Amino acid sequence: MRGLSLFANVGIAETYLEELGIEISIANELLENRCRFYKHCHPKTKVIKGDITNPETYEEIIKNAKKEKIDFIIATPPCQGMSLAGQKNPLDPRNSLVKYAIDAIVELKPKFAILENVVQQLKTPIEYHGKKILIPEYIEERLKQLYNINEEKIINAMDYGVAQNRKRAIFLFSRKDTGYKWEFPKKKEKIITLKEAIGDLPSLDPLIKEEDKRINLPYYKEKLEEALKVSKYHTPKEAPWRQVEAMMHTKTGKSAFENEFYYPKNIHGQKIKGGAFTYMRMDWEKPAPTVTMYNGSISSFTNVHPGRLLPDGTYSDARVLTLYELFIITSLPKDWNPPEWASENFIRQVIGEAIPPLLIKEITKQIPKELLK
Repeated sequence: MRGLSLFANVGIAETYLEELGIEISIANELLENRCRFYKHCHPKTKVIKGDITNPETYEEIIKNAKKEKIDFIIATPPCQGMSLAGQKNPLDPRNSLVKYAIDAIVELKPKFAILENVVQQLKTPIEYHGKKILIPEYIEERLKQLYNINEEKIINAMDYGVAQNRKRAIFLFSRKDTGYKWEFPKKKEKIITLKEAIGDLPSLDPLIKEEDKRINLPYYKEKLEEALKVSKYHTPKEAPWRQVEAMMHTKTGKSAFENEFYYPKNIHGQKIKGGAFTYMRMDWEKPAPTVTMYNGSISSFTNVHPGRLLPDGTYSDARVLTLYELFIITSLPKDWNPPEWASENFIRQVIGEAIPPLLIKEITKQIPKELLK
């Protein structure tokens, strides 16, 4: 079966689809660097660069999709206007991009389609025929005649073998003439914790930004040498000493704001304010929290490695997760190989925006093989 990916990012979501007999033939993405990244990951796919709201781009997508006899669509419209980590602006024009995905489904009539976004999508209004209507009502109105639509819409990646607590709203569409109603698979009994996912990896110290402070972590180079034996992507990110020092004195699963003395400070040594779950270590006994676009920042939402208690009373790994650790908790292959030209920050950003590909695989595995033809 041939597929179309809309709002394709760099193709992380579709990593395992070919194993199931689905070949993404066409993909559309707005930004040049993401198109290049996508083509690196999926060299057989025709990547159409351009704004889907531009009629010429939209028509090019549809024309190529018809030529390829597309029967599967995966669409992941931008969520920044709805996301809890974003602006939560109900009037953000990006919220209405879902209309273009639905237009494509209506026009191409694939056997199957999957539409993913943040949970807030379920309560976000958009304008339709001059009236405000919630996105789920809009989708139902447009597609209910032609498609069976799944009952449950909220799913958590951690229930399907992904070591990340990531809730998403996902709509599954199966064309009525297939005689099949596509629903979420049964949850797995076991939830993968961080200890199971990344607990066996070599410990790493962060690279302290200020050279004169690096003496405070004298085993940095030795640890890095061991880490590089695992993967070139198991390398630490740079961080200022004031952040590193605070996290060295922060227990697993706790925020540095709870420390009596080694709390987060500004460059003048004064205590700063921060939101809930910032400057916070993850918990070994739980999956990772939702990976965001800001996963490279100690000061953002629960980004810091769980760490281990050391003999001197401090905690190891006062750093954000490495790219290699992010690959694992995103359910990417351990040998996933981003393009050499992609910066670390760019790779972190696209991972933070992506659907865990194992979740997409588990959902899509539900479709009977005889229908994937």
